[in-house]
Amino acid sequence: MRKIIKTSNAPEAIGPYSQAVEAGGMVFVSGQIPIDPKTGNPVQGDIKEQVKLVLENARAILAVAGCTLSNIVKSTIYLKNMADFAAVNEVYGTYFPSDPPARATVEASRLPKDAAVEMDFIAWKG
Repeated sequence: MRKIIKTSNAPEAIGPYSQAVEAGGMVFVSGQIPIDPKTGNPVQGDIKEQVKLVLENARAILAVAGCTLSNIVKSTIYLKNMADFAAVNEVYGTYFPSDPPARATVEASRLPKDAAVEMDFIAWKG
């Protein structure tokens, strides 16, 4: 069974995709960029604030699926500039203080809305 996950507490999809899809006990969260869900506008500026917003948006999406960030088993981080890696890790680590998920981090030449960071997630409902 496949279930579409949607919430107004996170940015709406900016294309033909769902915020998340639940299937087979897993929740697949689409790439999140730092968009303020209240205004629908991208947030620019400090990379740490952008990472916090991305993770808070993911938290809101996962909550609708009955999950928390601790259910995440895999994440992928896309950075506009790999020089932000340490700052991203600093914030990311506060959201996953123990037993963090598997992860990949890559530099991307361009992200949607010219964002500095994008993350996607896979959670297990276990």
